[in-house]
Parts: sequence; structure tokens; C-alpha cells
Amino acid sequence: MKKKVDDLRSALELLRKLDGELLETEIEVDPDAELAGVYRYIGAGGTVKRPTKEGPAMLFHCVKGHPDAKVVIGVLASRKRVAALLDCPPQDLGKRLHACLEHPIQPVVTEEKAQCQEVIHLASDEDFDLYKLIPAPTNTPDDAGPYITMGMCYATHPETGKSDVTIHRMCIQSRDELSIYFVPGARHIGAMAECAERRGEPLPISVSIGVDPAIEIGSCFEPPSTPMGYDELAIAGALRGEPVKLCRCMTVQQRAIANAEYVIEGEVVPNVRVQEDQNSHSGYAMPEFPGYTGPASGQCWLIKVKAVTHRRHPIMQTCIGPSEEHVSMAGIPTEASIYGMVEKAMPGKLKNVYCASSGGGKYMAVLQFQKTVQSDEGRQRQAALLAFAAFGELKHVFLVDEDVDCFDMNDVLWAMNTRFQGDADIITIPGVRCHPLDPSNDPSCSPWIRDHGIACKTIFDCTVPFDQKERFRRAAFLETDVSKWLQQSR
Repeated sequence: MKKKVDDLRSALELLRKLDGELLETEIEVDPDAELAGVYRYIGAGGTVKRPTKEGPAMLFHCVKGHPDAKVVIGVLASRKRVAALLDCPPQDLGKRLHACLEHPIQPVVTEEKAQCQEVIHLASDEDFDLYKLIPAPTNTPDDAGPYITMGMCYATHPETGKSDVTIHRMCIQSRDELSIYFVPGARHIGAMAECAERRGEPLPISVSIGVDPAIEIGSCFEPPSTPMGYDELAIAGALRGEPVKLCRCMTVQQRAIANAEYVIEGEVVPNVRVQEDQNSHSGYAMPEFPGYTGPASGQCWLIKVKAVTHRRHPIMQTCIGPSEEHVSMAGIPTEASIYGMVEKAMPGKLKNVYCASSGGGKYMAVLQFQKTVQSDEGRQRQAALLAFAAFGELKHVFLVDEDVDCFDMNDVLWAMNTRFQGDADIITIPGVRCHPLDPSNDPSCSPWIRDHGIACKTIFDCTVPFDQKERFRRAAFLETDVSKWLQQSR
């Protein structure tokens, strides 16, 4: 009987059984830039500077300065690996997440002894030091400091009582302080912190690190698919068919993921903003998903840490910002959101969606659309407009027919080269708010851009006009079972 995946350790056990999906090493590695530098060549992929490639996850058993801890990177840095961890075909991940979004299973609080609290460190202890307790890596020598990149932040709205989980970049700033960056208006926990600040109150928060991959994927949904008050842990519950178990924190009025490897307990402090690179003075934060190192923010919020709890011999989980891991976490929920919105508007027409690696999972989507009657002509462009409405950070949409593999960018570009004319099939929507981390979304790049973060959203319609489908029929090869030729292949 196959053991179910319900935490990081069971996920790694599954990967050990799959050929080429987990690489382990006993050679000591420095978490300060070296660890990410190694993985850049092993399996980062995504928008990381070449040379890089998609490869296995990597578990470092010997981490400099942290004799009792391990660090794993790249667990989700492959669509194939995500599919195995979620027990779903790779091409169906978006549809599967959409179904779970529609039928959530809410988390529950357990009164049992939580695995994440096997070892307890209180900030009031004299030897408490986040730098020593958390083997958080830096991605590059320019980073503002050690970053927690895979922390599941859990908080509760001070007025509605509704809770939510999201991922934010958090930098260790002192022995008991973290900076946390909220993209303005983009994440629910940022809105919760703003509400608490208006009330003159701190916001209790937990940060769970090293959890079930279903939680990491489910936590990356955004409005309008998951409006304020929708707890994304319920999506992970639906993925696993049972509720995520939470435990009560020990020092703040909050809950945390009970089987996490690490939990940081703390409070978001009101009316305090932090310069992200106050220790390094590098001017940079860390590499972000578009492939560039982001500038350090002077408007990060401050988390005052009250405690760190963890499992015995904990495993720190991390990722490289622009890697394929971000594509999985951001892209697959985006596919689910786009599919859901278009399916409701025009059932059965959108066959699939892929948020490509080259867009970091956020900037670019390929929509595979099927026209079955003449009146479907033009609906494909309506579907693209719905995609933009479903996901505001999306910049480019490519439309392809059902005979084009939307997950194969060579096939998408083939459709562009043989079914697309630039003067007729480009639809531009200028002056729309997009994503601030795209450096081209800036007035310096176009006189028509009024403010940083505004972009020209563009549709590339690479579909065949319905009345010309016969002219564009692909060459039909004989369907064969090739297995007998492969049996004796060398």
C-alpha cells in the first residue's frame, strides 16, 4: 500500500522511490550563497540565468553552522514532480486544483502533541538567535540577508475572525526580528496587518516551514478565486481528502501547521517599517521570479519573533526565487483560476491552460481553445480577456487551437509562426496595472506608461479561423504501438 504524502518527510520518501527526483549529499555546504549557487546548476530552471536546468530536488545533510539541521531545495521545481506529489497527471494539475477550490475541506485544530513543537526555543531565552536556529540561505552574495522563502504565513483578520495562509519574502534582521514584504493590495495578510495597525494592535502570525507540498501549492491562489475570508488551507485539505491539522501556538494567539518542520511565532508590529537591507546595505533584496534581483524595500513590515519551535533534526525547506519552483507554486493555481473563470463563461471551450516557465508562472499564459461552430470565432479572444480578469498580474496571453500542445513552447511557437499575423492577430490593452517586479513596466520604457507597475497587456491569437480549419490540418501519421520496437532497443 502506497504511503500517503501529508508532510515534508513523507514527500521526500516518495521522491526517493522515483528515479532521478531527489539528489542527496553529505558534503558540507554554506547556506550563504553557496547552497543556491550549487542548485542553480543542478535543478533550478525557471528564469534563472543560464546555464541552469530542470533537475531533481536536492537535500543537503551537512549545513555549515547548523549541525542538527538539513536543507532541502527544489521539491516543487518540476511539474512532473509536483504531479507525483499530488497524485495527478501533470497536464491535469490546473483542473484538479480548480475542483478542489470549488469543494474545499476546512482545516481543523488538533489537541494532540504537535510534531512541530518537539523542540521549543523562546525569544526570552538569553541564547535565542534566529541566525543560529534557522538555516535560512541567501540566494546570492548581494542578498539583503538570509531569507525564508517557503514560509507559510498564517494570520487572522482582527475584525472578521477569518484566517488565511500566504507566502511572503522574509529576511532575518536580528536575533528576534524578521522583515516581511507585503505587495501593496495583493495579499490578504497585508490587509490584515493594515487593519490591525488602524486599531493600534499587533497582528499575531505564525510561519510554518517545511510542510506538505499540497499546502504550498494551495496557498498561492489569489483573488478573485479566493476572496478575503477564504482559507487556502482548505484547498490543500481537498487535495488530500482530509483536513489540514493545525496546532495552537505557544506564545501568540494564533495557529500553525501541526506537522511542519519549523514554526516561527511572532507579531507584526504596527506603525513600524524596516529597511530591508539595513544590515547588508547592498541595495538589493533577493532574486525574484522574473529573473532579476529585486531592489531592497524601505517599507517592509516588522515581525517581532516570540518563539521558534521545530521537529527533532529539522529539515529547512527553501527555494531560489526565479526557479521552476516558483513557476509551479504561482503558475498552477493561476491555471486553475483561469480555467475556472472561462469554464463558467463558456463551458467546454477551454481545453487547458499553461502558465509557462518563461513567464515565471505569472506573466504569461497559453490557452488551448477549441472552436466547434462558426459562432465560436472570436470567443477565444473573450477567453483571453477573462484570463486577464481572473489574474491581474498576467501580461501576455497566447491562444492556440486544440491540436497544439499548450505545455510545449516549441509547439506554441510553431503555431505562432504558421497561424499568426502580427498586423491582424495582436490585441493590445495599454495602461493596465500589472506587476511591479517587471522592470519594463515603467515610464522609462514607454511614454505611454503613466506609473511604475503599469503595462500593456497583449493577446497573441495563434488560432486558425474556424472557416479555414481544413487548410491548417496537421500531417496525420499512422497511429502505432511502438512498444515492440523499444523492447530490443540499445
